[in-house]
Amino acid sequence: MAQPLEACQGPAATNLALFRQRLPRKPYHTDTLGDGLRIRDVQKALASRYIQPNGPTHRYWLVYDVDRYDAALDWNDRGAPPPTIVAQNPDNGHAHLIYGLDVAVRTAPDAKSGPLRYAAAVDCALRALLDADQGYAGLICKNPLHPHWRVTEWEPRLYELGDLDSWLDLSTYGDRRKRLPDYGLGRNCNLFERLRHWAYKAIRQGWPDYDRWHEAVLTRARAYNDTDPTLPDNEIRATAKSVAQYTHKHFSPEGFSRWQAAQGRKGGVRSGEVRRAGSEAESQPWAALGISRRTYYRRKGADLL
Repeated sequence: MAQPLEACQGPAATNLALFRQRLPRKPYHTDTLGDGLRIRDVQKALASRYIQPNGPTHRYWLVYDVDRYDAALDWNDRGAPPPTIVAQNPDNGHAHLIYGLDVAVRTAPDAKSGPLRYAAAVDCALRALLDADQGYAGLICKNPLHPHWRVTEWEPRLYELGDLDSWLDLSTYGDRRKRLPDYGLGRNCNLFERLRHWAYKAIRQGWPDYDRWHEAVLTRARAYNDTDPTLPDNEIRATAKSVAQYTHKHFSPEGFSRWQAAQGRKGGVRSGEVRRAGSEAESQPWAALGISRRTYYRRKGADLL
């Protein structure tokens, strides 16, 4: 079993400093979950027990809520990778297990859907291995920089997704035709995929100005937010804004006309090839049969006798 680093002490305790560095500029935060969330400057938000670890378009930290008394060490018994940081409630032992990524997962539509789905599959598989709470939205976590929690650092090196993959079985999530589970990054991935495919077609219905288009995309995104639990509205707004900006910038009547013309040229080439192939098959039937001209006519003559 890995040995923990001493939290906040010595040169090895660098990931807590990185956690502070990566926080959103104005994160959600609170001291008591039942009191609702506030948004303030990060310096003031740091005084709260709970804080938003990731911004709406990048996922630097994968966070899992484990509501068991031995949550700080239970991951080892389950054969899971060591967390980067554990923030544990000293009263009941429940904890948030925080895994730091060397390269953030981008959830905006300018990122390719393949890497996003891969990250979501890793997230879902790790959540299942840890038997973490599927209802945890991940918007805020126990603030490991707050003295109320018992904080331990385990893995000093940040993870690549491939590192986490080596601990997991992703075979369940290999079929891209199937939706991912509706929790963790799976919800983000499913919303992103549904929304962008809708937007690619819907924007051609009148080519609206940006404000009207953004409103339409946001309305559609909220309608697609039908999971239990739902995604936080700030993530819905961020996804809708990204999709709206991307499609409004890259999709236009002129661009669509050029795309149609290119597809038409491809279709014309394919049709011409088919016609030429058909003509050659009619004028040189022996070639289609894979025999010589002499053999073809000899067989044909024999059939006529």
